[in-house]
Amino acid sequence: MLKLKIEHSINQRFQAILIIFLVLFCLSCRPDDQEDEEPPRDYLEQSLEDDQKLVQYMKSHYYNYDDFSNDSSEDKEIVIDTILSENANLKSLFDFAVETSVTLATNEGEIIEHKLYHIVIKDGIRTEDKPSIADSVYLSYKGKLLNGNIFDKKTNPVWFDTANVIRGFRYGLQFFSPGNFIQRQNGTIDFNQFGRGLIFMPSGLGYFNNAQTSIPTYSPLIFEVSVFTINKADHDNDGVLSIDEDPNKDGNPYNDDTDEDGIINMYDEDDDGDGILTKDELDGDDPDNLPDDSNNDGIPDYLDKNN
Repeated sequence: MLKLKIEHSINQRFQAILIIFLVLFCLSCRPDDQEDEEPPRDYLEQSLEDDQKLVQYMKSHYYNYDDFSNDSSEDKEIVIDTILSENANLKSLFDFAVETSVTLATNEGEIIEHKLYHIVIKDGIRTEDKPSIADSVYLSYKGKLLNGNIFDKKTNPVWFDTANVIRGFRYGLQFFSPGNFIQRQNGTIDFNQFGRGLIFMPSGLGYFNNAQTSIPTYSPLIFEVSVFTINKADHDNDGVLSIDEDPNKDGNPYNDDTDEDGIINMYDEDDDGDGILTKDELDGDDPDNLPDDSNNDGIPDYLDKNN
């Protein structure tokens, strides 16, 4: 009996040693596996390749534009189909598309220009309230690959903070106007005359080399969007709208960090790092809805480290 117990103990020790050996062996293989991973493609080359794919797709496809020629088209589905010989007289997506240039700084500091396309299928009634690239948007959407596969869909509207979405979505939404809404007695809200359309983006403005569950690497993307309403964002609640936290006036608040503390102004409660909150320096003792400039040096107090 004692002999059996000793043999059982030896077997357990051997199994434990074997498991430890296998774990260490697997861990030792990981660096080699990582070295075998394909490095990211060149951003410029990929942007040109993606643009060719997008243009080719848009020129060979159309949408059901005749269904959106009147005001009763809000419930119509946007249908995209292939242009064939029997319908060659139809206008292509490319005939409607508007091109926008979006620059992207790579990790190596290189500035790459990407082409983003959009089609406003139905303009919203509130044309003066288009969302900025820093606002929150209440919308429904459908995301597709060029092969038609749907990778994401939200039929019921959701709020999106454009600061937290892929760049192509952020920059594409700014062309769509929201609509009106009516709140019923039961608390439900009905939207009408809202903006609808399509966004076409290269992979550099999407997920690039980061594959998602249903999105392969380097995939250009298509989004169908309906924009119901928006919220002008002030992310740090300092009294300055996030889109206006742009001292260098390049239209991009995501690259402005006045006090160079690693927090961009739109998230920084003290933009100039002088220990006084921006909201307390913005328009102080004699409010006139204009930023204070106590020393008249042309720099508002909330951005002036020397004041």
